[in-house]
Amino acid sequence: MNILQACANPELFAPWFRKPETYQSWFAFLAALFGLEMTEEQAEIYRKHTGRQELPTEPFNEAWLVVGRRGGKSLFMAIAAVFLAAFFDYSKYLVPGERATVMVIAADRRQARTIIRYIKGMLSIIPVLKELVERETADEFELSNSVSIEVGTASFRSTRGYTYAAVLCDEIAFWRTDDAAEPDYAVLDAIRPGMATIPNSMLLCASSPYARKGALWDAFKRYFGKSDGPLVWKASTREMNPTIRESTIARAYERDPAVASAEYGAEFRRDIEAYVSIEALEACTAFGYTDRPFSSRTKYRAFVDPSGGVNDSFTLAVGHSETDKIVLDVVREKKPPLSPEGVIDEFCGILKAYGIREVTGDRYGGEFPREQFRKHGIAYKVAEHVRSDLYRNLLPIINSGRIELLDLPVLRSQLVNLERRVHRGGRETIDHAPNAHDDIANAVAGLASTVAFGKRSPVAASGIQRRN
Repeated sequence: MNILQACANPELFAPWFRKPETYQSWFAFLAALFGLEMTEEQAEIYRKHTGRQELPTEPFNEAWLVVGRRGGKSLFMAIAAVFLAAFFDYSKYLVPGERATVMVIAADRRQARTIIRYIKGMLSIIPVLKELVERETADEFELSNSVSIEVGTASFRSTRGYTYAAVLCDEIAFWRTDDAAEPDYAVLDAIRPGMATIPNSMLLCASSPYARKGALWDAFKRYFGKSDGPLVWKASTREMNPTIRESTIARAYERDPAVASAEYGAEFRRDIEAYVSIEALEACTAFGYTDRPFSSRTKYRAFVDPSGGVNDSFTLAVGHSETDKIVLDVVREKKPPLSPEGVIDEFCGILKAYGIREVTGDRYGGEFPREQFRKHGIAYKVAEHVRSDLYRNLLPIINSGRIELLDLPVLRSQLVNLERRVHRGGRETIDHAPNAHDDIANAVAGLASTVAFGKRSPVAASGIQRRN
């Protein structure tokens, strides 16, 4: 039984398709993915959404879905996961005691819930599949055919060590972690060796598009419309799910055309660019150094990015000027939940150890952090510039190699994931990506401006208007 037959079978997946006519684009995609014979209508859909002319004659080992939001990606990822786990025999590729894993990777646990619910529903409602389930946990289903379906999150550490029958990556354009500068590439690099021992293993990556960067953009740029290589399928929300009302999408375009074009039109955004390259950051990094000791011959400066203790980290950066270079000496981060008073007490101990009696920081929290620092004999100077300006000042310093960074992967990750956005009217901002963090990066950018420019106003002097 192939996957299209399973989708049409009332005892299998058919109950999930109450109006089969609205899923024709998805059925055409599945036919292409599994190398099945297509109808003329499916062939036309295939050519439209892949840019290819010749129809596939065998299954793909790798495919990329660039589809607008609410297009149905989660449902079909779940169906593919269950079908690959239950209807394929991987036993000849496994040694006794080894299990094949069908892994669904989402951006975070919350994102994974939708897929987990679909999978759980299929394995508990469909009698023939229910009989296969030997053990079930919150995010894993062990089947009696030596296959496990597991739902995990985007981490290159937790995805190692498996024998993969299939890996399905959900919303890969929005994976954000602090443990890797490029989490999508890092996870893909970690899982590919685990797919090597099962010849018909499958990698399926699906996402609504975002900026023109990362693994999704790279796959689209390399393979869309090409006659060979992985399958790349690009379609808007309504092309995959015509039940979504046109008025809903029209209102989204009225509010923000750039956002709606990506969210519903499946177009990569042109108003977002990468802030800095990983190569530039690595060229400025003193690998092997995570701290530098105090020297009585050095004058140190410091910058803090305060936090209220609930959502953001409270960070500190200490550094100094050395000839024509800024040297980063200390970085500290306290993650929430935290006591601001306790963190300030700890940070003041570090500041005093480096002979610092004045710290610069942003306006967050009003008078509260300033008063707390003063209690410890540390003056608190409010930074002249906002976050975007601090990052704008830092960029030429990095690109010219005039800063020496500590060997902190989280710092490199936060800096490389910053984005330059051009808003309506031409206003530009630099900030972290959705669901990402930049508390350490902000402290380092503030320190760089403090050390490099002192009381001067580099942003105003450069002719770029300051923004509040």
